[in-house]
Amino acid sequence: MNVVLIDDENLALNYLEHHLQSIFGIHVAGKFINPVEGKEFILRTDIDVVFLDIHLPEISGIELAGQLLQFKPRLNIVFVTAYDDYAVKAFELNALDYVMKPLRKERLTITLERIRERLEGVPAAPPAAKEELHVSLFQQLQMTAKGRTFAPIRWRTSRAQELFLYMLQHRGQLVRKSALIELLWPEYEPGKAYSQLYTAIYHIRRTIEPFGPYFHISNATDGYVPSLECVRLDVEVWERFILSGYPVNEATIGEYEGVMDLYQGDYMQNYEYWWAESERFRLKMLWLRASFQMAEWYDSSGYRDKAVEKYLEICNRYPLAEEAHFALMKIYGSLDNHLSVHRQYRLLTAILAEELNERPSPYIIEWYRQWAGENKRALPEQL
Repeated sequence: MNVVLIDDENLALNYLEHHLQSIFGIHVAGKFINPVEGKEFILRTDIDVVFLDIHLPEISGIELAGQLLQFKPRLNIVFVTAYDDYAVKAFELNALDYVMKPLRKERLTITLERIRERLEGVPAAPPAAKEELHVSLFQQLQMTAKGRTFAPIRWRTSRAQELFLYMLQHRGQLVRKSALIELLWPEYEPGKAYSQLYTAIYHIRRTIEPFGPYFHISNATDGYVPSLECVRLDVEVWERFILSGYPVNEATIGEYEGVMDLYQGDYMQNYEYWWAESERFRLKMLWLRASFQMAEWYDSSGYRDKAVEKYLEICNRYPLAEEAHFALMKIYGSLDNHLSVHRQYRLLTAILAEELNERPSPYIIEWYRQWAGENKRALPEQL
């Protein structure tokens, strides 16, 4: 491995070089006191690892790392620090390695072995290249191929996870760096914020390496362009069919049922990201519209059991959808299931009172009163 050392102290550089030269397979390609000279050398040379002191006179090590990773995202950065607990937390936040002064050969060896495995290892988990990868964003991120579900991606930081999911939502679009800074690091001053961004991008690229053929984050002048290749995204498949305009009938109901099964939960339901709310709401409205269309077709076509099942699903997912409660009341009424009519009305009344401090719509109240008057003898006395 080709290694570069950057530190503002000659003694520290020589000490680190001495230890590294005693480790098999390590070549110290350069060592620099001046971080600008070190940066220029790294950008024009094939380098695998940079050992970088956190405290530099002209620029902090974290900022320099961010600049390097912007141009060489696959570069391995190892921070060197003397005692600064704040710095250590920053390294952990960025999911990059670090070593503490005074340096020990054993710690350096462990660090370099980890990097060597990262550079040389071939992950066994990912599917073969160009085998279609199924990616789910309903409820939570999940990936499968040929019926095999992969373990959830283990992100070292919550910001990296959020950034990756934000990229997925904006796939095929230019995502500006300034927008990402405002989204994820609004409280940081610009230099540190961009360093956080670059190291987060670095971590994402490292984390998704096993799925390299499928996820791409391309550098652009002002940001990044995330893209997918040979990926079947459940949200896209689902929305494409729902927006196709196919009427619900005997010929299409099977397809509707299959596609609606993809909707295992709301879009990114398990993540509390405010930026996903509008997309979550939009897709939820599409699901409700399609579900009502299916339920109405079941009812009008004589499939009462399926109509009840679909309306109950709507009520369970979105308890405030009073039209679904009302439809159930009318179906139960047509079946002379008086107790179920009453219970559904009481349930709707309780939900609206608790959640919105409101009563059901006037036309529902009027329908229930009229129905109850006509069926008073059929209801239990305690009701």
